[in-house]
Amino acid sequence: MSGIHQADGQNVKGKYAVITGATSGIGLAAAQELAARGANLGIVARNAAKANEVAAKLRASFGNSITVDVFIADMSSQRSIRRAANEILAKCPRIDILINNAGAMFVDHKTTEDGLEMTWAVNHIAPFLLTTMLLDKLMLSEHARVITTSSHGHKMAGKGIGFDDLNGKRRFGFWGKMKGGPNFRYGETKLANILFTAELAERLQGTNVDAYCFDPGLVATNFNRDNGWMARMTTAVMMRFARTPEKGAETLVWLADTDGKNLESGRYYADKQIGTLSAQASNREAAKKLWEVSEEQIRLSQA
Repeated sequence: MSGIHQADGQNVKGKYAVITGATSGIGLAAAQELAARGANLGIVARNAAKANEVAAKLRASFGNSITVDVFIADMSSQRSIRRAANEILAKCPRIDILINNAGAMFVDHKTTEDGLEMTWAVNHIAPFLLTTMLLDKLMLSEHARVITTSSHGHKMAGKGIGFDDLNGKRRFGFWGKMKGGPNFRYGETKLANILFTAELAERLQGTNVDAYCFDPGLVATNFNRDNGWMARMTTAVMMRFARTPEKGAETLVWLADTDGKNLESGRYYADKQIGTLSAQASNREAAKKLWEVSEEQIRLSQA
């Protein structure tokens, strides 16, 4: 199995966890470890063949002791996310843990069918939409958690969220690319994950749902391998210093499984403790504004 150390019991045993991006990298490592601890899983993935293969392996490993469901969604498409969310709502009596882990980075400016820049759509709007759609079901759990994969890369968004350039066009022009714009755009979306978590926790005060986000560290995965030869070279160099997906998943599994008394809703964690935020990631006004903008961006697709 994944080899993640089981530190403090099995609070996830018998609970139902929905996880995006579970067919590779830290998402797969987390799914394997949560299954080993007795959690039932709903795997949300774009590639049906890969998702079914992962589900089959998990069922083969753990037999009838757990349930593994597969839901297909393209995280760049709000229509696809809505369809998968409705399937989850119809199939699952309750959801105890929602793990927003799927992520991507695009080096060229691409627009989704909803008219949004692709990195922003996949990394921020997708978890925002999925979470808000599943929230009522999470409320049915005795103690539910929403966990979102962020990154220390949020510190690259030095000026915070560019609300005047939400489609990030400045990042992808010739000079923007020369200055590392796509990397900064990725950092902006990871900052959005943190602000989203803080605002979600604020809005859920007094309920049974808590929200956390975390930095997995630099992890050796296939992330960013499809963005051309320069990205592959950069990634290859960085991977020499990277941790394994199992190590990267440790904080995620800990946030899912540890006693809630050890955690503080709305916070950003790294290596199983509260992490250090940039000044922009602590901006409560930006968090409120981001929520309002995000609601508008999903409202357009609903229409």
